[in-house]
Amino acid sequence: MTAIPAAPRESDGDKRRRAFRRGRKGEFLATLLLRLKGYRILARGFRVPMGEVDIVARRQQVLAFVEVKARDSDAAAIEAVTPRQQQRIARAAAAFLGRHPHYQFHSLRFDIIVVCRRRWPRHLIDAWSA
Repeated sequence: MTAIPAAPRESDGDKRRRAFRRGRKGEFLATLLLRLKGYRILARGFRVPMGEVDIVARRQQVLAFVEVKARDSDAAAIEAVTPRQQQRIARAAAAFLGRHPHYQFHSLRFDIIVVCRRRWPRHLIDAWSA
C-alpha cells in the first residue's frame, strides 16, 4: 500500500499575498461602485503615520471616507472594522482635511463597502460617527 503525499501547506507569505490581491480587487470594485453612484474619487490608499483611509470620495457637499472590506460575509466584514480601526481612519480623515482645507465645510461621513464573492459590493452609508 502506498501513502498519498500530503498537499503542500500554504505559507504565511502566500496567504498574505492572496489577501492583498483580494483587497486590491475589492478596492477596485468599490471605486467602480462609487463612480457609478456619482462620487468623484479624491484619493485611494491615503496614508499618514496616524492611519489610513482606503477611499476618499466626494459627491456634491458630502465627503465620504470609505473603508473597504473583502470578506466571505457581510457580518465578518462589518466586525472587521473595529473601534481601534475606526479611530485610525478618523485620524487619517483629519489629516486629509488638514492637507485639503477647501473641503472643511463639506459634510463628513464614514462608510464601509463590503465586497463578497460573486456579489455586487454593498455600500453601508454613514456606518459610524467619529
